[in-house]
Amino acid sequence: MAGVNHRLRPMRRIDVDPVMALERALFAEDAWSEAMLRDEMSRSSRHYLVAEAVPPEGTARAEEPDGAAAAPIIGYAGLRAVPPEGDVQTIAVARSAWGSGVGTALLTELLAEAARREVTDVFLEVRSDNPRARELYRRFGFVEIGVRRGYYKDADAIVMRRSHPAGSGAAEGSEGVDEDPEKKTR
Repeated sequence: MAGVNHRLRPMRRIDVDPVMALERALFAEDAWSEAMLRDEMSRSSRHYLVAEAVPPEGTARAEEPDGAAAAPIIGYAGLRAVPPEGDVQTIAVARSAWGSGVGTALLTELLAEAARREVTDVFLEVRSDNPRARELYRRFGFVEIGVRRGYYKDADAIVMRRSHPAGSGAAEGSEGVDEDPEKKTR
């Protein structure tokens, strides 16, 4: 698929409904609850962002009540950063945007934030039956370090880690393992 024009920005409370709709569409069996997402967003050790579709030049967009331009959310991601470790809590891209670079952009930003927060080891869990995501993480330098049997309702989790010494430019890849087993990277 050709690149989808998109913009990344911090996730806001107003984004919870569209993010949850995307969450349920992509992860019906393992979807987070709205309460889990809101709790994650409230923590200072977290960094959540969304990818918005950007219309072609000259196309008008609707406006939100606060006057901000409304754009469809086509992806989202979250990072837990408690130096020296970080965890990619979640990363998701709408099926219509798969292969368009949105996942790469989201992961790049999470890793940049991990570096800003002095995280040197980033972990994540990924479904064993998700080769597309596993390949993305490998391209960013993640290596498989273990398996969590039965982590998801119908699949195992592959645990991956990306390590970078402090000050080495960890921004090109860092994800993490969550202390809460209910929060799972897909």
